[in-house]
Amino acid sequence: MVFLSFGVYGLRRAGALRRTGVTVEGRIVRHDVRRGDGARYHHPVAAWTTLDGRACEYASRFGRGVVGSGFGVGAFVMVRYDPKDPRRFAIQGWDAATVDTVFTVLGAVLTAGTSGAVLVRLLTP
Repeated sequence: MVFLSFGVYGLRRAGALRRTGVTVEGRIVRHDVRRGDGARYHHPVAAWTTLDGRACEYASRFGRGVVGSGFGVGAFVMVRYDPKDPRRFAIQGWDAATVDTVFTVLGAVLTAGTSGAVLVRLLTP
């Protein structure tokens, strides 16, 4: 259920950004490096100015082990953000719905499998 919930949340968020988000040019100002499971994950921090003049600087929720050439410090990127809450944003080309889709599918399969097993267990004498 956790995988399914995480995936559905991410897909809904991406859908809302596609429908109502605003796209502006931003710049990668640094990478927040986080460690997990013995690996290092780079989360690019994008800085941009909203259409109403607010300066924003936030780290991507997605981290990768390797930073591609188009996402190094100083690179210009396109940022799509929610005008009501700029903390909800996506760096185009970095933040992909692929991860959310994988979590949704995996969560659905695991949830269905578990539910089926519980149902069989309850219905068999």
